[in-house]
Amino acid sequence: MTNNKTKILLVDDHTLFRSGLRFLLETQDDFEVIGEAADGLEGIKLAESLHPDVVLLDLDMPIMGGREALPQLLSTQPGLAVLVLTVSEDGSDLTECMRIGARGYLLKNINSDFLLNSIRKAVDGDSVLSPEMTTKLITQLRAPTTQDIDKLYETLTPREKETLAWLTKGVSNKEIARSLDLTESTIKVHVQNVLRKLNLHSRVQAAVYAIEHGLDKL
Repeated sequence: MTNNKTKILLVDDHTLFRSGLRFLLETQDDFEVIGEAADGLEGIKLAESLHPDVVLLDLDMPIMGGREALPQLLSTQPGLAVLVLTVSEDGSDLTECMRIGARGYLLKNINSDFLLNSIRKAVDGDSVLSPEMTTKLITQLRAPTTQDIDKLYETLTPREKETLAWLTKGVSNKEIARSLDLTESTIKVHVQNVLRKLNLHSRVQAAVYAIEHGLDKL
């Protein structure tokens, strides 16, 4: 980094917001704002020519928004720390941006200290989120779509599906084995396979999963 400063590119269509952001960032000895863009397309061009360390990227902009610009920014500079800075609290926007490779997702209502610290953390390789978005991200990632549920469930064998249904009854492997006329060790293997295939970590999670998705019928 030039002069040991973090080079920052601002991509936001609101001129007044960019000005305030630039003023805040340039009060810090370790930050340097090297460019501003009013839309995603201009942001991509500036990033290619200026090689910033961090891009603060708005989502909703004319010509090209942040959702479209994000993958293009990262395709040309894979190590670039892109922090989405937006008013959108939509969980799907959050999940999409983080899956594409954004280093963080910050709401514009955060205080200045949180923003400054988030930029420093992102430069160090950490992922950063506004506090209220953390729960949304966990919920989004933990909540599979109906299509995903069907795909995961169909990877189970008939006996594993039956074992999953039995787990909702809160009974032991020994009791399941007795009911299915199988050995306890066989049931143990079925349970392990169920957890692995459904990306779950415990019998309780499997039981909740089955009940929530109507997979508890014997």
